[in-house]
Amino acid sequence: MSKEYIEQRDGNYYVTGTRVSLDSLIHAFRRGESPETICQNFEILQLEEVYGAIAYYLGNQAGLDAYLLRQGDKWAENRRNSQSLPGGLRERLLRARDEMHSSSPS
Repeated sequence: MSKEYIEQRDGNYYVTGTRVSLDSLIHAFRRGESPETICQNFEILQLEEVYGAIAYYLGNQAGLDAYLLRQGDKWAENRRNSQSLPGGLRERLLRARDEMHSSSPS
């Protein structure tokens, strides 16, 4: 019995039945993370799904590598075209984040 671990929705690849992109798993795998570590970082996934996603990638590597390049180009273009934050907002957000982390109990 064969199980489908990856599905394509709206031109993107996801772990079946989740919002976890195959892109994020592939990037983690390429960084050298083990399937067990990837599974810990994506708590919604079962280890079987991570191995299934990696197997899918390895079985379709040429096409998925080209897909990832296209995705990277889209991301870069969107970043270039996005409006920057209003003056001082980024600094205020970073300061608020730092204050939140420093005031939270360890």
